[in-house]
Amino acid sequence: MTKTLPTYCGATVHERRLDNGMRVLIAERHLDPVVAVMVWYGVGARHETGPEAGVSHFLEHMMFKGTEAHGKGAIDLETTVLGGSNNAFTTPDHTAYWFEFASDRWERALDLEADRMQGLLLDPEEFAAEKKVVLEELSMGLDDPWRSLSRKVSEALFGEHPYARPVIGYRETLEPMTADDMRAYYLRHYRPGNATLVVAGDVEPEAALAAVAARFGAIEDQAADEAVGEGRPDPALEVELDGEERIETTWDDNASRMIVAYPGGPFGSDVDFTMDVVVSVLTSGKLSRLYRRLVIDEGLATSVSANNDARARGGGFWIYAEAVHGADTEQLEAAIHEEVARLCVELVAEGEMTRAQKLLAASEAFDSETVTDVAETLGEYATDLRWQDALEVEARRASVNASSLMATCERLLRPDRRVVAWSRPAPAEVTA
Repeated sequence: MTKTLPTYCGATVHERRLDNGMRVLIAERHLDPVVAVMVWYGVGARHETGPEAGVSHFLEHMMFKGTEAHGKGAIDLETTVLGGSNNAFTTPDHTAYWFEFASDRWERALDLEADRMQGLLLDPEEFAAEKKVVLEELSMGLDDPWRSLSRKVSEALFGEHPYARPVIGYRETLEPMTADDMRAYYLRHYRPGNATLVVAGDVEPEAALAAVAARFGAIEDQAADEAVGEGRPDPALEVELDGEERIETTWDDNASRMIVAYPGGPFGSDVDFTMDVVVSVLTSGKLSRLYRRLVIDEGLATSVSANNDARARGGGFWIYAEAVHGADTEQLEAAIHEEVARLCVELVAEGEMTRAQKLLAASEAFDSETVTDVAETLGEYATDLRWQDALEVEARRASVNASSLMATCERLLRPDRRVVAWSRPAPAEVTA
């Protein structure tokens, strides 16, 4: 009897585990002659100690700066010559690298990834040069009013948890960082047993698995001993605010910006899927509650949005609004709190629930069109939870009903669990 394999967005998913511990997912989909290759490492900003803050993101930069086989810029050059694309990103929970190539040349991505998994040079001169780039990126972020305000809210929301720290780190941790510091971090975390490789697209599964094993199978999981993880930060987020916290700051422009944030739920939890629906009800489209009230009806805000920031060990629920110049900011804040409070005591009407869930389903479909989208979703779930959970997203979101939504909001979106932050125009200087 032939076993039926799971499918995700039209891709048949095959899983293997190499002897060195590396998880391999092959998502076979022959709609287009394109293949995406993604390597996910189970390390992000939350795994850093305080003095290491920013090393995960900095290391992501250095992964493009050369091995013995591929010098500085060689990966990007070869990707361009082969007509492909590549990039990488770091989050609090993981770091990921991706390539997208035509299906007659995709295996070259395996060569490049296997090489830099074990052969990163971390040349001191390149390290020093790239540190300047990262510090400039840090400075640019601090010059952005929303990022500056968000950083203060994160510190209040997440307290002593590593999630409170920005992924990019701090100048005081980046400046003294050495290439040797980064090498120790690289060797500890960039290894097969801490990696998931996803190949998605126009491939034959057995041939693809053989190609992966040929490149990665001989790489030893050198840091797989139990002692390596001792003392590393990885706590669950268990933050409960002791009453509403308020933040008041200024910025040198005429805008008034507001953030309201609450501790949320972990990635893939029932709370996560419920808060996705809450985001849709409050701020998705011109018919959403906050947009219609604040922007259209009352003219209090130029923009309003919400974000369910669910992470592997916990999360947050954020609302952002920018006031119309000259508007009553107290009235704006009161209106936001009123609409949140409504969710805690009133059932969302059936039509409104249906609209919110249809918008989420449409967004999910749009975000899963390409093979890179498929690889990204499977890889994220595999790294932070279980890849099989990605197959249940649509059904779990659809299972959220008005009663469960109200109960979740009543528990989570209480006034004593919120951080309220304002960034207001700096007062004009008085000249004699």
